[in-house]
Amino acid sequence: MQKRRIMIIDDEDDFRKITKMNLDFTEKYEVLALSNAKNIINDVHSFKPEVILLDILMPGIGGLDVCEMLNQDSVSKTVPIIILSALDKDTDKLKAYKLGVVDYLVKPIDVDSLINKIEKALRFK
Repeated sequence: MQKRRIMIIDDEDDFRKITKMNLDFTEKYEVLALSNAKNIINDVHSFKPEVILLDILMPGIGGLDVCEMLNQDSVSKTVPIIILSALDKDTDKLKAYKLGVVDYLVKPIDVDSLINKIEKALRFK
């Protein structure tokens, strides 16, 4: 069975590493974990993720700005994005959904719930 490619972009080291470890453990995914979105378009073009897990609050380029950048690129605009956030803010959720994200999850995130959301995003890709 071919592994599905998942990209995690989150500046929080522990969260990023644990999430990658948990997804790797399922043996269903090939995971690329990045601490920032500085080279996001190049990273997407080279890795070709099928789902992107994206932190909304990061230094430098924030998640909503990354969504806008991805939406403008012919390759990445079709990749489902799941926003990850430590804050449960309705204004951020509204902005994210307007930018086309498929889901918005508030940390801490249960691994089984995350996998269910990833699988749902893969079905609608």
